[in-house]
Order: sequence, then structure tokens, then C-alpha cells
Amino acid sequence: MCQFFNSTFIILLGGFFSLILARQKKFSKGIAVLFLSGGCLLGLIDAAGKLLNSTGASACFRYLDLFFLSFHVDGLSAFFLTAIFAVSLMAAIYSFHYMENEEDSIKTGVNYFFFSVLIATMALVVTAANILTFVISWEIMSLSSFFLVIYSHESAENRKAGYLYFVFSHVGAMFILAAFGLIYGHTGSFNFVSLAGVPETVKILIFVLSFIGFGSKAGVFPFHVWLPHAHPAAPSHISAVMSGVMIKTGIYGILRVYAILDFHTPVFGYITLITGVVSGILGVVYALGQHDIKRLLAYHSVENIGIILIGLGVGMIGAATGNPLVAVLGFAGGILHVLNHSVFKSLLFMGAGMVLHQTGTRSIDALGGLLKGMKITGTTFIIASLAICGLPPFNGFVSEFFIYMGSFKAIPLGSVSFAMSVFAIIGLAVIGGLALACFTKVVGVVFQGEPRTRAAENINERGLAMMVPMCVLAAACVIIGMFPKVFIHMALRAVQALGLDYGRVPVEPFGQITCNITFGALLFLVLALVIMGIRSGCYKRKTITRSGTWGCGFTQPTVKMQYTGSSYAGSILAFFSAAVPLSEDHPPIRGRFPLKTHYHSHVNDIAELHMKNAVVRPVFYLFDKLRWMQHGDIHLYIGYILLAIVLLLFFI
Repeated sequence: MCQFFNSTFIILLGGFFSLILARQKKFSKGIAVLFLSGGCLLGLIDAAGKLLNSTGASACFRYLDLFFLSFHVDGLSAFFLTAIFAVSLMAAIYSFHYMENEEDSIKTGVNYFFFSVLIATMALVVTAANILTFVISWEIMSLSSFFLVIYSHESAENRKAGYLYFVFSHVGAMFILAAFGLIYGHTGSFNFVSLAGVPETVKILIFVLSFIGFGSKAGVFPFHVWLPHAHPAAPSHISAVMSGVMIKTGIYGILRVYAILDFHTPVFGYITLITGVVSGILGVVYALGQHDIKRLLAYHSVENIGIILIGLGVGMIGAATGNPLVAVLGFAGGILHVLNHSVFKSLLFMGAGMVLHQTGTRSIDALGGLLKGMKITGTTFIIASLAICGLPPFNGFVSEFFIYMGSFKAIPLGSVSFAMSVFAIIGLAVIGGLALACFTKVVGVVFQGEPRTRAAENINERGLAMMVPMCVLAAACVIIGMFPKVFIHMALRAVQALGLDYGRVPVEPFGQITCNITFGALLFLVLALVIMGIRSGCYKRKTITRSGTWGCGFTQPTVKMQYTGSSYAGSILAFFSAAVPLSEDHPPIRGRFPLKTHYHSHVNDIAELHMKNAVVRPVFYLFDKLRWMQHGDIHLYIGYILLAIVLLLFFI
């Protein structure tokens, strides 16, 4: 554990130096990036080494003879640490040029301070070995990310996003504390020990409470409401970390509680799988209706959390029905998708950050034709888009392929398992198709065609520190997709930490699967290179010129003739109109020579609408009725305090 603590200390040191040297902006930023990236690299090497060598480590610190802060690294912790440190390393490097336009040096220093705290506490969360350590780390992680969300606090919209995130974080924490309270009540220990002797009804209650609490952090529908507000508000490198790895701490929490319960019932699998399918489908449908590129990517986090939950649900069903092969396929696919999503989603947010950095807008319909001047950003964004759609030979395909295999293998396990497996397969297929439609919309509208506004004209890309992480992450999407053997074995080591009967599952079939994936990917690559060679040979002696996009036969085409995001996704949104109500604002066109008009559409999130009507408004109404208690008389306030103390003493 020594190297792990050294890495977290270096990361925190970088944040501390950025704060005390904040007035010297460039020096402060350089020191922060150097320490953050160095600490993350050290932690990544340590975590990957422990994961590949199947080694663990533990540490315990006693505080004032009152309680212990315990830490432990096993296969599951090491896997999540690998994702956390890898993405944070790339985000730290990316931030060096991304933050160069920020004039307020104090704000920049504060940003790096809370960024360092976020990285360190995420690492502490996934290594916490008892309840107190976990809760303390979890709360500090939530607070640091809150301050990062409200970085641009001058905007009322960003402040609202921060408050919403704060509320959901602490409501989720209440459910987590309730689950931990039940664990402590039946074990009398703060340690994460097996609950084999606890009654089954209590175990189910603990799982449901923890699933709601951790699902709120992960962005599971319908507890995802904060997510599409918070991600666009934060700086893009923070969005990459929050979407790429921070929300995965919720997935880690679900898996860790599942392992502690040591209770394999199909009910857990059904809850997880159904929630996953609903989150996946609705997440991608809501993404289709977005006009803000970062908000669109935020909803895709809901979608991919759904895919991960589908894999975990299949694994839980396999474990409950005594089929270790189905269990390992489901869990391995879901856990591997944690890493894959971390890679391609952080790349997508970095690409969106480069677009925002150069154009000054996040509006999809205000862009267009950016690929001509932003070739590296456009190419890496397309690679990440193909990966998130689950297409070979990219990394998203590998993890989804394992989940598909687990679902097909679970079909013969029983009538209910058959229905759940078919539900998972159909859900994955629908999610994949809708994701492909969504990213053809994004790539087509943002990077292809012609500039729709002046913001997108004559744009180029600059900032080596921004482009290098994007290229590294794009290469990771290809490497994991083409040579997945090492990464699948990393996922299997994480599955082993769940305490399943892993010994009965032969490793050879997994090796054969990875060899087949690699062979197919190499065959695809060779075919692509041959086609490119033939193409270059055909055009070798021809003059290649650059002109505008073909205007479909019109002699004087304009940019207004291009598809908009709304028109491209309109038919799909109409199909899902029952779950995705669409608000439109467009005055009717009248007369032979109509005046200038406008069109605006907005997709309403049904979870947000119902929470506002069923929860927020009644709570505000109640507080308004209790406003008489806040009268300003200090004597009555002291009376309230004394009354509360008397009541507490009575109950104690």
C-alpha cells in the first residue's frame, strides 16, 4: 500500500501547491499538472501491477483510539483504480491547455485543488475496507466534485446544476448510510465482513437501499436527474473524469455490497437487469433529443451505466442459478465495460471540450464542417463514437459481446431467466441501434457539412497538451478492441474478488474468444488497408480539389438546407413520444411571403418532471407553511434548541 499512498499524497500535494501559488498562474498550473499526472502515473503502475499479478495489500490507521481507517486492495479495487488513475492522468494533461483562457488565476488554483481532492478520494473510496473509511471518503469526493461543478458560478444555470447535484448526492448518501446502518446493526462491526448469518429479508433490504444510494451517484434512471445538468456545467476535463470514472464509484459500491452480502438470489439480478435496460434505452433516447453536445454526452453516460448494469444483472442471475459460466460472462462484460466506457467517454468529452474551446459554443446546430480544420479532434471523436456504439474493432464491442454471450447462455436456465435473457438481448440491440443513430447525428451535424454559423467558420485546433491525451485514448479504444486478451483477464481478476466459484470456470474458452476477436479485427484492418491502397492508386494521377458539400442538385445551396439535429432525430423521438414528451415552439407560417420564423424543440425528462411535481413542489409548499418559525427572535430559537435536547435525552 506504500506506493498507493505515495501516489495519492503526490496528487494532493499538486492541488495544495496550485492553491498557494495561485497568483502565479502559469507556474501554478504547471506544478499542478506535473504533480497530478506524476501521482496518477505512479498509482496506475501500482494498480495495474497488482491486478496483473493477482496481489493484494492492506493498511490500517488508528485515530485517537476511537476508530480505524482501513484500506485494502483486491482485484476489484485494483481494476477500478486502473480506470481512475488512467483517465485522471489524461485529464490532468489535457487541462494544461484547456485552462489557458481562464483569466482568474485564483479560480484556476481552486479548480486544481478540488480536482486533486476528487482524484485522491475516488481512489480512497474503492480501497476503503470499513464503513467509516468509505463514508468519509465518499462525502469528501461528493463535496469536491460539487465545487468543480460550480466552477463557473457566475452562471445561474451552473449554480442550479451544482445545487441539484448536491441534493442528489446527499439523498443518495442517506440511503447508503441506511444500508450501512443495517449492516452494523447485525454484525456490530464497521468492517466489510461477510453477512452470511444475516436474515435473507434484511439482505434484500440492504441491497435495495444501497442500490438506490449508489445508483444515484452512478446516474441510474430515475436517479439520473442531476447528471445532464452537472456535466455540461463543469469544465470539460472535469466532465471527462466525472463521467468517465466518478460515476463508476456507484457501480463499485453496488458490486462491493453484493460481494459482502454473500447472497445469490435471482431477485438481485432481476432488479439490476431491468433497471439497466430502462436506463440504457431512455438514456440514449433522451440523448437523441439534445442540442447541447455536452448534455447529449451526459445522457449517454446514463445509457452506458445501463449497459454495465445489464451485464451485472446477467452475472447475478448466473450466480443465483448455479451457472458460473453465465455469471463470469455477465460480470466480466459489465466490469470490462466500466473500463471501456471510461476510455471512450472521456475521449468524447475531451473532443467536445476542444470544440467548445475553439468555437465558444456547445450548440450542435450552430456548428458544422469542423472536420476540415480539426482533423485530429474529428478523427478521435469518430473513433470514440464507433466505440460507444459497440462496433468492431473498437473496445466497446468486446465488453458488449461478452454481455451478449452471457445473455444467450442464460436462456436455458429457466422460464424467468429466459424472459430476462431475451429482455437483455433485445435491450442491448435497441440501445446499440439508437446509439448509432445518435452519433451519426452528432458527427454529421458537428463535423461534416458546412459551417452553420460564424462560430464554426475558419476553425482550427491547437494545444498539444489537449491533442496528445485524445490520441492516446483513441489508440486505447483500438488496442483494447483488437487485442483484448490482457484486459479481459484483468476483468476476470476483478470478478474473482466477488467470491464466486471461479475455479470451476475454464479459462481456455475466454482465451479462444479473445484470439477470435483479435483475428477478426486484424482481418478487418488488412481489408481496410487494401481498400485504402486501391483507392490511393486510383487517384494517384488525378488532381484533388476542395469544394463545398454537394448541394443535392441545387445551383445555389445554403447551409440552411442541411439537416439539423432536430430534423434528423425527429422520427425516432416521435416513436418514443410516450416516454419522451417533446415541447415545440414554432409559430405557423402564413401568407405567400411569410416573415422570418423560428423553431425550437426541447425533450422533457419524465423523471425530472415527475420529481418536480411529486417531490419538489410539495416540499417547497410545506417549507412555505413553516416559514412562521423563522421570525428572528433569538429567545425562541434558544427555546427550540432546548426542546430538541430534552426530546433527544428522553429517547436516548
